[in-house]
Amino acid sequence: MSQSKIKVRTKTRSYNIIIGNNLIKDLSKILKDNSVNFNKCLLVIDKKVPKKNLKKIYFLLKNKNKFTYFFNSSEISKSQKTINKLLDMLLKNNFHRNDCLINIGGGISGDVSSFAASIFKRGIKFINIPTTLLAQVDSSIGGKTGINSKYGKNLIGTFYQPNLVISDTSFLKSLPKREIICGYAEILKHSLIMNKKFFSYLDKNAENILKLKKPFLEKAIFQSCLIKKKIIEKDESEKNIRQILNFGHTFAHAFEATNNYSKKLNHGEAVLLGIICAVNFAHKNNSIKKNDYKKIVHHYKKLNLPISIKKIFSKQNPKKILSFMKKDKKNNNTNINLVLLNKIGNVNYNCQFKYSKINRFLKTELVN
Repeated sequence: MSQSKIKVRTKTRSYNIIIGNNLIKDLSKILKDNSVNFNKCLLVIDKKVPKKNLKKIYFLLKNKNKFTYFFNSSEISKSQKTINKLLDMLLKNNFHRNDCLINIGGGISGDVSSFAASIFKRGIKFINIPTTLLAQVDSSIGGKTGINSKYGKNLIGTFYQPNLVISDTSFLKSLPKREIICGYAEILKHSLIMNKKFFSYLDKNAENILKLKKPFLEKAIFQSCLIKKKIIEKDESEKNIRQILNFGHTFAHAFEATNNYSKKLNHGEAVLLGIICAVNFAHKNNSIKKNDYKKIVHHYKKLNLPISIKKIFSKQNPKKILSFMKKDKKNNNTNINLVLLNKIGNVNYNCQFKYSKINRFLKTELVN
């Protein structure tokens, strides 16, 4: 079994991220090696996960007392209603703190199941088995949990580190290309905020990564996780530097909410649009090196990544987009806080702008 391991050390918990192909067949050994012990578990499973993979997991957990909740993964399902169902199952079946909740799915099911784990009896063991590229490189790491409300995305949640993350790349083979690009958005984000050398690697090898070619894919996942690990170890609860992980997301979350979390725009696509909007905004405000700006735009065009919000929104949408940006959790006054690039690999996470300036920018983006 070939695997890579990253040790994450935070103030509240240390845990391993295991990365490799076909790891699930060694699930029992991985749990034992990482000292994650339990007798009873609730499996929260994304309905999109292939049944053949689930059969392996069920078999390997045959000696455990198992309960299953199949989750219809969508931003609309990322709600208090779903949380209540999970809590009801845990309470009804008399789960204790030494029992375990296991997510088998993408970022949405991971956010929901980890939130339930964090608030049940003030914390139950949690294992994340991310099955999408986006979840493997981003949402499964760092302990952010959350659900949506009518006021916006991820405004209700906690910080709760998992006991173990198992990123089995064999799950990715069943994903459509659109989902792979969705995950690539976060890989690209990590390179832009912290590692110019990694961005150069992506610029040369992105097509191989998107085709899931093993050495390129696993290196991209490993490097992406390594960047996020370094950030969250410095700032677990997003008081300062961890805010750079929100690069592009202030725009992205507002785009998703404005679009009513429609399948027309998934999270990764929104992030890609949010990143390019943040880059364009930085360029228009002379805060990013011109050469770096050109490199990023060229990268988008070369890979045919989503680059224009005009294809999604109309000239009438800026006001609505801005209304959601005002509610972003990073704001702490009457301005909007943006994370902006100074150059590839270096960001400023405390950029405050008046509503009127953001509104003018959005209007320009929807015209040009």
